[in-house]
Amino acid sequence: MKPQLHEWRLHHDALAAGHLLACPTPRAWLDAVPRQQDLLLLDHANCEKKAAATAFSLMFQYGDRYPELQEPLSRLAREELRHFEQVRRLMRRRGIALRPLSAARYAAGLRRHVRKHEPERLADLLLVGAFIEARSCERFAVLAPLLDDELAEFYCGLAAAEARHRSLYFGLAQRYGGDAVYGRATVIAEAEQELIESPDQEFRFHSGAPMG
Repeated sequence: MKPQLHEWRLHHDALAAGHLLACPTPRAWLDAVPRQQDLLLLDHANCEKKAAATAFSLMFQYGDRYPELQEPLSRLAREELRHFEQVRRLMRRRGIALRPLSAARYAAGLRRHVRKHEPERLADLLLVGAFIEARSCERFAVLAPLLDDELAEFYCGLAAAEARHRSLYFGLAQRYGGDAVYGRATVIAEAEQELIESPDQEFRFHSGAPMG
């Protein structure tokens, strides 16, 4: 086993213990990875852009009412864009060109459970962000042992970053949602599990078990 991966796996269980998720990534999804590495990187790049856009959107939607959100979300957006640039450099080295790619059903499926009225809507949006980051953390960690040295080291580092992002979003959700956030987390965890375990027609970074 690669030394850095051995060290990562020794403390992965402790890191993952607070990751919110109700299920692990299905084996069928992991089995598809060797055939889909170019697509994995392409969709990963898109996910980093979307993560930055989500942070920016929350800054603009809620900046006037909750100015204390501005700086943590700004830092988060900058980090997500740095990750996008890192993925793009990897793609260029591997001869993978950007091209249009349909979105996974994952994020939209989670956001269907966001409530309509404030401040419950804000709390739910932040909680959805926490779950997306939690799944990203889990996937980077389980992917790393399956990949070449360059990607494995990169994904180990990203798993730690996603764990921080998960904690940021969940802490903010607690701030605006209070104790009710734990009940909401159960609702979203169940929805997230269904999205991850049910069959998906297309392979994406956050897709469910591949069909066929």
